[in-house]
Amino acid sequence: MRIDWKAYNTKGFFDELIDGQGNVRLHGQKLAQFFANLSADELKKARAVADLAIKEMGITFTVYNEGSMIDRAWPFDIIPRTIGKNEWQKVELGLKQRVEALNLFIDDLYHDQKIIKDGVFPRGLLEKSVNFRQQCVGINPPNKIWAHICGSDLVRDGKGTVYVLEDNLRVPSGVSYMLENRSVMKRVFPELFEQMSILPIDDYPSQLFDMLAAMSPRPQDKPEVVVLTPGVFNSAYFEHCYLAQEMGCELVEGRDLVVEKDDCVYMRTITGLQRVDVIYRRIDDLFLDPEVFLPDSQLGVPGLMRAWSKGNVALVNAPGAGVADDKVVYAYVPEIIKYYLDETPKLENVPTYKCLDEKECDYVIKNIDKLVVKPANESGGYGLLIGPKSTQKEQQICIEQIKVDPRNWVAQPTLNLSTVPTFDGLEPDGRHVDLRPFILSSGKDIQVTTGGLTRVAMNKGSLVVNSSQGGGSKDTWIVDEEAE
Repeated sequence: MRIDWKAYNTKGFFDELIDGQGNVRLHGQKLAQFFANLSADELKKARAVADLAIKEMGITFTVYNEGSMIDRAWPFDIIPRTIGKNEWQKVELGLKQRVEALNLFIDDLYHDQKIIKDGVFPRGLLEKSVNFRQQCVGINPPNKIWAHICGSDLVRDGKGTVYVLEDNLRVPSGVSYMLENRSVMKRVFPELFEQMSILPIDDYPSQLFDMLAAMSPRPQDKPEVVVLTPGVFNSAYFEHCYLAQEMGCELVEGRDLVVEKDDCVYMRTITGLQRVDVIYRRIDDLFLDPEVFLPDSQLGVPGLMRAWSKGNVALVNAPGAGVADDKVVYAYVPEIIKYYLDETPKLENVPTYKCLDEKECDYVIKNIDKLVVKPANESGGYGLLIGPKSTQKEQQICIEQIKVDPRNWVAQPTLNLSTVPTFDGLEPDGRHVDLRPFILSSGKDIQVTTGGLTRVAMNKGSLVVNSSQGGGSKDTWIVDEEAE
C-alpha cells in the first residue's frame, strides 16, 4: 500500500504540505511524489534506518520524572517539514528586526531606561521581573549585545499566518537536534538531497564559533573559547558536548575555571593555567558566580562576574539577558520595535492578555476554558493550562494562582496550529508543529538559521510539542522553489 495524498485529510487545519483542496504545495511537490512512490515495506525500512541512526549517533534527551532522570532516544519522524525559500526570507527579516530591538531594549534597561521614562514600558513590570539582574546595571558588553543567541518559537494559525509565540533569550537550547535531524535524514534518504534544492544548515557551528570569537576582549587570530556546562546531569548535556566538539572548543565545568588576581579567567590544563577569552555559558544566571548570586552554587566560578564587568572575558549570552525572556515582556515587543527602530513589526505576536491589567485579567478568568494560560517564566511546557482540554478543577487552581500573582500570568487564544504529515503506523496523519529558528547576533551582523528545530506533537490532537511533554521532531527543509 502506497501513500495516497488525495486521501490525506487536513481536517480543517492549515497543513504545510497539502492545501485545503488536497493539492501539494509547490515547495513540497517533489517530496510528496517521492513518498507516494515508496511501498509500505520501504517506508517501514526507512523508519528502522532512522531509529538505528539515532541509536548509533547517541542522540538522546533527558526527562525528569518524579525525582529520577531518564535518558530517551530522540523521537523523530521521517517526513520532513518543507517551507518555501521566498516565504522564509520574509520570516528571516522579521526575526532579525525582533532580535535587534530586543538587544536595544535590554541595554536600555541596564542603563538609561529611556523606554520607561517615555512611558512605553511600565516601571512596575520591571521592578517585579525575576530575571532583571541589578548586578548588571551599567555594564557594557561588547557591541552592546546581550542576547547573542536567540531561539524564537514560531507557529502558524489556521489561516497560515506566521506568529512569534515566544522568545528564548536566556540559555536557548535545541540547535544540536536541528543539526542531527539533518544528519539522520541524509542517512535515510540521501537521494532526496540530490533531487531537491534544500538550503544547508551545516555551517551553523562555524557561524556560532565566529560570533563567539568576535566577542573576545583580546585581539588575536584564535581566541580561547569554551563551553561552560553544569555537567552530565543537565538535560541539555548532549547539546553541550555536541556543540563543543563541532566548534573544536573545550567543554568545561565551573571547577575547571578560576579567576585570578588580575581579574581574568583561566582554564586549568595539564600544562598549567590558560587564559579564557569567551565563555559560551549553558548555566543559568543565578548559578554563574557564588560571590554575586547563589552563594552555595557549585556550578559557577567565583569572581566570574567581576572578570566580565571589567571586560576581561565575554559571557554569551550575557547575564541579565533574560529580562526580555518573559512572557509578559513578550506582549510589549511590538511597542519595543516601534520605540527603538521606528518600524512596524514584520512578524506578528500572538494576541496576549496580561493578567497584571485588571480588565484583561477579568477577561482571562471568565474565559479560562477557551484560552491557553502561561506562567511568565516557565519553559518546556511546564505550568501551562490549555483551557479547552482542561478540567474545571485545573481551571480553578489556575485562577487561584492568577489571583495570588497576576504579574506572573498571561493568556492567549487557543490557536489552530498548522499541521504536517506525520507517520501514525504506516499512514501519514496531520500533527501540530512549531518551529524554533536560531538567531546569532554579534553587533556587526545578524544571522538566522535556514529553518530551525521543528517540534511535533506526536499524540493525535495534542497542541503540546515539547519533547519533555511527549513531543517529537522533524527535519526542516527550506526549499528553493525557483530551482525545483
